[in-house]
Amino acid sequence: MSATSPAPARRSVVTPSGRISYIEAGSGPVALFVHGVLLSSHLWRHQLAGLSDVRQCIAVDLLAHGETEIVPEQDVSVTANATMLREFLDALGIDQVDLVGNDSGGGIAQIFAASYPSRVRTLTLTDCDVHDNWPPPAFKPFLEMAAAGGLRGTLDAMLADKNIYRSPQALGPAYEHPERLANETIEAYLRPLVRTEQRTRDFQRFLAAFDCKHTVAVEGGLRQLKAPTLIVWGTDDVYFDVRWARWLAETIPGTRRRIELHGARIFFPEERAAEFNQDLRAHWSENGG
Repeated sequence: MSATSPAPARRSVVTPSGRISYIEAGSGPVALFVHGVLLSSHLWRHQLAGLSDVRQCIAVDLLAHGETEIVPEQDVSVTANATMLREFLDALGIDQVDLVGNDSGGGIAQIFAASYPSRVRTLTLTDCDVHDNWPPPAFKPFLEMAAAGGLRGTLDAMLADKNIYRSPQALGPAYEHPERLANETIEAYLRPLVRTEQRTRDFQRFLAAFDCKHTVAVEGGLRQLKAPTLIVWGTDDVYFDVRWARWLAETIPGTRRRIELHGARIFFPEERAAEFNQDLRAHWSENGG
């Protein structure tokens, strides 16, 4: 972040999908960052810090995540989240964005881009849900545990002992170096999910709504997407194999570059922020400044 840029600020805006919470920093063209399951806008803190000299960086909290407030029983599927993004931009008076997505947030970004292509100045997709490859097999035990009623107990256990979160049986495989993940980061992700019983139920509905029909349905739109697209993929991802990066590159005609980060895992925007931020700067610079 440049010396003149303010620190990231937390704000919220009312939309038909709820009061959407977000953090923002910087000024200029808007870059919109979309996180995935179990996380929050906090995932993108290094991007907001490192790129706010060239963009107004905005990271949202998805429905049933972070500080976003919704009503009980509303749709929280990935398609509903893509609709929320449109409503969010409308509420803020933002016409176009440089859209960046990770994990299920990357699936949401694909749906948004295919559904509202005129709103996307550029697109960046990192390891994420693609076509019929989700939920990925490696995440299905977590979904089965949640469906069996164990979600609240598991979240409480991970908050009480952060090493459970870092373990190979939980979220450890999502990180190249899970041992380096700060307790404060785990708190930032998980604490909002147990703030109330209703929030935990909302999050459980988010998990239960996982269905690849949402991403399969937008294949036709992706095949017509002209927005300049960057695909950055970790090669050591146990959830989303690098072949899905190739599928995206072959499917989206606007693809300009596909980058493989050797040894990186799904949450590399945190772990390899400096490298990823350079890729984003170059992509934006080459496609509109």
